[in-house]
Amino acid sequence: MKIALAQLNYHIGNFEANTQKIIDNIQLAKDKGADLVVFAELAICGYPPRDFLEFEEFIALCESAAQEIAKYCTGIACIVGLPIKNELLQGKDLYNAAYFIEDGAIKAIVKKALLPTYDVFDEYRYFEPATQFNCIDFKGKKIALTICEDLWNINDNPLYISNPMDELIKERPDVMINIAASPFSYTHDDERIKVLADNAKKYHMPVFYVNQVGAQTEIIFDGGSLVFDADGAMKAEMKYFEEDLQVFDLEEVENVRNKYPQSERLTDIEQIHDALVLGIKDYFKKSGFSKAVLGLSGGIDSAVVCALACRALGPENVMAVLMPSKFSSDHSVQDALDLVNNIGCMHEIVPIKDVAEAFDHILAPAFKGLPFNLTEENIQARIRGIINMAMSNKFGYILLNTSNKSECAVGYGTLYGDMCGAIGVIGDVYKLQVFELAKYINKEREIIPVNTIVKPPSAELRPDQKDSDSLPEYEVLDKILYQHIEKKQGSKAIIAQGFDEALVLRILKMVNIAEFKRYQTPPILRVSPKAFGMGRRMPIVGKYMA
Repeated sequence: MKIALAQLNYHIGNFEANTQKIIDNIQLAKDKGADLVVFAELAICGYPPRDFLEFEEFIALCESAAQEIAKYCTGIACIVGLPIKNELLQGKDLYNAAYFIEDGAIKAIVKKALLPTYDVFDEYRYFEPATQFNCIDFKGKKIALTICEDLWNINDNPLYISNPMDELIKERPDVMINIAASPFSYTHDDERIKVLADNAKKYHMPVFYVNQVGAQTEIIFDGGSLVFDADGAMKAEMKYFEEDLQVFDLEEVENVRNKYPQSERLTDIEQIHDALVLGIKDYFKKSGFSKAVLGLSGGIDSAVVCALACRALGPENVMAVLMPSKFSSDHSVQDALDLVNNIGCMHEIVPIKDVAEAFDHILAPAFKGLPFNLTEENIQARIRGIINMAMSNKFGYILLNTSNKSECAVGYGTLYGDMCGAIGVIGDVYKLQVFELAKYINKEREIIPVNTIVKPPSAELRPDQKDSDSLPEYEVLDKILYQHIEKKQGSKAIIAQGFDEALVLRILKMVNIAEFKRYQTPPILRVSPKAFGMGRRMPIVGKYMA
């Protein structure tokens, strides 16, 4: 039996495009000699559909698309994911399901049992878990078909009390097939490989795994579909961050070692880079926009975002707006211009000195002679936000936010100023990782000016300002933030690692009191195991660690 894995980029709710893409790949797999082609979890509607699932029409369109797809399954079978109705009154109204389609008809239905409700997942909000399990008979083989999380209950701390494969194995299947929508983080590929290999070894059976690819607002799917033999040895690793279709012979997977080529493994920074480029590209394409605008300060954050945007959209579609103030250094303006010249994007220079002075003048009576402080710094940032949004409104550009994760964590940013935007490009990338990204972007030639990389970071909102005036050095700050955010460690556990007690308490308090700012920021492209946004839900008025 020849099995094709179709790793595709879907668009949530775009039934016409998704259906046509599935049909095209059924034909492609058929042309390549496949007996069965496998598509991802909720492929028909795209993942995650969220509250679209509450509309009866949405579910009806899924079913209609499946019936259209079935017409093309002649001479080849397919497995495709979609939401279906729960016909029982009790329980949730829907199942997360997969259709097995053969000879133009739906021959079997498999329902997902383990519904993740953690981090970015919220499946139990919509779906009823399956309680009955059966294999699928096809071409003399028994297929144990599972959906994503159904294979993940295999570690030392299981989240669920049951395991679908423990039931399916009773029917003595020949092969496991798992369809998934497994979001990207720079640690997740290794976890995914281990979980699937452990399943193959536990049940002593080949595993065919297909993941979707592409970005859905802040969630990025990296693809990397996989095949394992019954000993848990990886036999194939499909492309990352791009669509792919490959055909595998089940007998060869079982009996021949190292037949299929595997992708070269990417470093964490390479993965983050490719994920962010894909995230930008799909946000614009799926939203129907093509041109971006951002404020370009001469600093490293905006430089990296500008470079990523140019790679995703083309430099001709990126507008960089330089907005020097009376505190901007000459070298910052020149660094920004050097980047523009190196990369070839559009640019405008809009000085804000006169605007800031106008605010000083009109607010002077109300401020009653009080000295310059954070208020005037924030006014400058908000002036820049207004200018960026004016460019967006006037020319139809979409504003990219350039705040990094270190800044987002401790609230080092101005609401309605540098924190505005439609999508946060590097809001899940710590400052030290931003420096690594800059060096990676420059690996073939200088794109980001060297001076931008080596100079001390500064917001340049007051004379001789440096980030280190307000924040600990990033070498220390990022380590503490990582322990608190990704590792979920409290103050005592972090202090026990050798960090200064007063510093840890100060940083954790900054993180928690800044929650109100993060609540009002744009969605952030998720590249880490714990990103700000829907995957990290904190109370704004909570007292713990504040």
